[in-house]
Amino acid sequence: MSAAGTRKAGIRDLTDAQLRGRRALVRVDFNVPLDAQRHVTDDTRIRAAIPTIQLLLSRGARVILMSHLGRPKGQPDPTYSLEPVAARLGELIPQKVVFVASTDTPEAVAASRALGPSEVLLLENTRFLAGEETNDPQVARKLAALGDVFVNDAFGSAHRAHASTEGVARVVHPAVAGLLMEQELAYLGGALRNPVRPFIAILGGAKISGKIDVIRQLLPQVDGMLIGGAMACTFYEAMGLGVGTSLVEPDRVELARTLVAEAGARLTLPHDALVAPSLDAAGAARAHAVPRDKIPADEAMYDIGPRTSESYARAIGIAKTIVWNGPMGVFETPPFDAGTRAIAEAMAEATARGATTIVGGGDSAAAVVQAGLASRMSHVSTGGGASLEFLEGKPLPGVAALDDAPAAA
Repeated sequence: MSAAGTRKAGIRDLTDAQLRGRRALVRVDFNVPLDAQRHVTDDTRIRAAIPTIQLLLSRGARVILMSHLGRPKGQPDPTYSLEPVAARLGELIPQKVVFVASTDTPEAVAASRALGPSEVLLLENTRFLAGEETNDPQVARKLAALGDVFVNDAFGSAHRAHASTEGVARVVHPAVAGLLMEQELAYLGGALRNPVRPFIAILGGAKISGKIDVIRQLLPQVDGMLIGGAMACTFYEAMGLGVGTSLVEPDRVELARTLVAEAGARLTLPHDALVAPSLDAAGAARAHAVPRDKIPADEAMYDIGPRTSESYARAIGIAKTIVWNGPMGVFETPPFDAGTRAIAEAMAEATARGATTIVGGGDSAAAVVQAGLASRMSHVSTGGGASLEFLEGKPLPGVAALDDAPAAA
């Protein structure tokens, strides 16, 4: 399903004849963190692609993977090589993983054709190609020579019209969604199209400017919207409340005032705040909770307060569909992780009661993983920017370019 509502074709829509012995060129999202020794420190995204890889192999396809990693600025840079990612993938699957240190070269094409049935090929970083991020048609055609079927399983990059996401899908057909992409679209699309009610959205993060479109898109659809993070302070300013030294976007105050008026009772702002003089150790040691209208002039809000955590947890407890995007505070710095952790725990409990809980990628997904609660959510998105743009109702180029699903018989 796309943001526009048209279901896109997936792997399971392909016939055996379209896959057996054919080269499946799969765009994955292996943009994973590496340490100073070039070891993968979080393989979540690699693991997320394995079901698609194994399904293609089980149906007789030869699997060629391509991904970006970091921002190497359109030229080869050893710092961003995918070779250590290939090594980690080789530890996670039983098949041999072959790595080729190029992407759109005759060497890469030859490797794709020589691939054995129990091997997987991973190509070098697509962002080593000068025309990748500009969606150069010539680069897309070179990438197309690597496969007979195109599978996009990189939801995290679907909002970018790059040669390896949108461009190649215009050249290689069939062009279909992988299992992870299908899952992302099903959960996020289902929340927008036909949510089981009560339906609430929880939005956090530092700036209201980054969430304007998603607020406007979701407000008419939700039964309630809970706001957290530093962006709450811009709303406070719009309400005439003092915010001390908290982060505020002065140019968004009037917008916040308008949103509060339009939303009415559907929009809930934090009742209290966890404040401190600063984020450093000395400042954090002096953290304390205050009502939202009592923020000291020389302190800043760094998290929602305990009353808000309890109130938001009660709202989550009666909801049937919950979408969360953005942390409630500076969750990387205790004690300002308490609000975010409280939301994660309440959502985990809601999942156990049968609610659909969706974490919309980015920092909120990182926080859920950090809390050890990712497995207790219905769905944790692998795409930060992509999930946000989907929730904003924007078309995702990497999805729009895929073939439409065949009409039901």
